[in-house]
Amino acid sequence: MLTRSWRALAVYRQPAVVSMLFLGFSSGLPFLLVFSTLTVWLRQAGVERATIGMFAWVGFAYTFEFVWSPVVDRVRLPLLHRLLGQRRSWMLLAQITVALGLLRLAAGDPARSVGSMAAAALFVAFCSATQDVAMNAWRIESVPETLQGAMVATYSVGYRIAMIAGGAGAIAVAAGYGWHLSYGAMASLMGVGVVATLLVKEPEVAVSRAETQREAQVVEWLERRAHWPRALRDLGEWFIGAVICPLTEFFGRFGMRVAITALAFIGAYQLAEFTIGAMVNPFYIDHHYTLEQIALVGKVCGYTVGIAGVFLGGVLVARIGLARTLAAGLAVSLLSNLGYAVLASTHGPTLLGLGLVNGTDNLALSLEGVALIAYMSSLTSAKYTATQYALFASLYALPGKILDGTSGFVAARIGYPHFFLYTASLCLPAAVLLAALWRRIEPHAAPADALLTGPSAERIDAGGG
Repeated sequence: MLTRSWRALAVYRQPAVVSMLFLGFSSGLPFLLVFSTLTVWLRQAGVERATIGMFAWVGFAYTFEFVWSPVVDRVRLPLLHRLLGQRRSWMLLAQITVALGLLRLAAGDPARSVGSMAAAALFVAFCSATQDVAMNAWRIESVPETLQGAMVATYSVGYRIAMIAGGAGAIAVAAGYGWHLSYGAMASLMGVGVVATLLVKEPEVAVSRAETQREAQVVEWLERRAHWPRALRDLGEWFIGAVICPLTEFFGRFGMRVAITALAFIGAYQLAEFTIGAMVNPFYIDHHYTLEQIALVGKVCGYTVGIAGVFLGGVLVARIGLARTLAAGLAVSLLSNLGYAVLASTHGPTLLGLGLVNGTDNLALSLEGVALIAYMSSLTSAKYTATQYALFASLYALPGKILDGTSGFVAARIGYPHFFLYTASLCLPAAVLLAALWRRIEPHAAPADALLTGPSAERIDAGGG
């Protein structure tokens, strides 16, 4: 038994698996710098809460990354493609442009031109999302399926280390040396990803699904439009094969009523955690916590709890089942939001209160993230895993991001205590939908690879809880 365990751990010595630690760092670093950490800088500069809340809409770059993913998948970059290959060339371009965008943020002044800061943040988010598209393709193509779990695990660790650097690290540097130097230092850390990209191997070119498997719907559509120009036929062929076929398969497999309920549940599951996101750090500032306290308790301790929560979520899915883990995530999310409401009602800042609510919030994010990715993975068909999962992942964040962008207006209108009660109430729609889906969720077994990480990172990035 012990020998078998050591053999299982040996996969983490594979070069590609080790490289994901550094690539995960490169992927995770920009997120907090355009969301959570940036909101601290904006609030210190006197930017209104309503304006800060709208910065959450920068996250739409991640939500809609599937729109330009075919470009990353197919377009060859001049010179870079010949030197590095398809995947690494796009990864390198994205990493360099992220660094340039962070340098632009470092040179900005939110007190004088908040609009230019928003434009720079959007640019960084777009380039970061592009890096993720290329990096995910590199990960999937570089190793066999048996190593994917180890790849995701090391990626998750690197990603969360980067969030500590981009959260606690950036705030700590800003406290001592100012925000301009802080963001300049973060831009230099993108060199970790650049070096890793230059050192890893380009995966062997795989034949795409479009070249090996033409759906009957696509063939029929092309036959009826043989008189169309070639460019329009190619565009239509891609759209039907990439979007229409996966959707019709999903609705046909589950039926209209169950499919719509499942999609509504995906969109509602993390509403509370998304909506609270942009207001967490402004609340800390308005409640008179120092940058050092936010960095130590709100970031380092909180993210440590979050990492532990990732593995706890995997254990819970295996031990008590997917439906119960989904319910546990909702329960902890409700508790964390109520905890913020209580803290907002106190007259002075306490480190104990900050640690309790922030730790509970990060635990909720991890549990919900693991459970949600396991659920979304269970809904996909092996025939359309990538496409269907990309659509689910886009859907889960969209409603929450819309509400997150309005959070500043709501908090300014009703005050923090009532705002956190409002966000707590957003757990209820998902609870009702979960009850309706309960019997259909339990039979689904979550893939083992999905238990190591989850989509909760995006809410953490957007909110910095």
